[in-house]
Amino acid sequence: MKVLIVEDEKMLAETVRRGLSNEGFVVDVVNDGVSGVRAAKEKRYDVILLDLMLPLKNGYDVLKEIREHRIWTPVLMLTAKDGEYDQTDAFDLGADDYLTKPFSFLVLVARIRALMRRGAPERPVVLSIGTLSLDPVSRNVRRGDTPLSLTAKEYGLLHYLMRRHGQVVSKSEILDNVWDSAFEGGDNVIEVYIGYLRRKIDTPFGLHTLTTIRGMGYMLNPDRPAPAGSPDPAAE
Repeated sequence: MKVLIVEDEKMLAETVRRGLSNEGFVVDVVNDGVSGVRAAKEKRYDVILLDLMLPLKNGYDVLKEIREHRIWTPVLMLTAKDGEYDQTDAFDLGADDYLTKPFSFLVLVARIRALMRRGAPERPVVLSIGTLSLDPVSRNVRRGDTPLSLTAKEYGLLHYLMRRHGQVVSKSEILDNVWDSAFEGGDNVIEVYIGYLRRKIDTPFGLHTLTTIRGMGYMLNPDRPAPAGSPDPAAE
């Protein structure tokens, strides 16, 4: 059971290393992102513990690079409560789990063991629903062969909906997962961005995949033709 810790807080890294060693794990520690990428490429690990805020190369870039090299080792991200990075972005790039600092060591060990049980099967990075595809690594979005240009917020909204495709997603869930906690506006902003997104992913292609479920929220479905003679679905 071999674990790589990529953490620049040396006291924390050493504390975790000692604890995991006492639990029977074999542990390597590096203190910057560049060394983290190098270690992940050179050795085989069962789990990687990866901090987001690292010198030389941040945790996002470390994760992106190792996934681009088809290294599917389960990655548990370590995040700060007041960090500038959003945990959802880590999942976008292929993280498997995250813990917020400060964390319980017992919880950390339980999470590591759970990831080890799951193993590291190869998995596609690109999300696809019908002819709509989204690549979290390159952040490219396409409808068939047609590239789509989305703003950062439109991209975040689409990515969340694609991860929850076929499910009704409420406005409150979207606010919690796409808008940050500092946002002070009302949930009507979601209706606005749903309209923006429909005009880019559906209307030009004669489709109606992003639907409104009255009184409940929104649902993204596989390719569905817009009803003939129906009003512009983007205006719903």
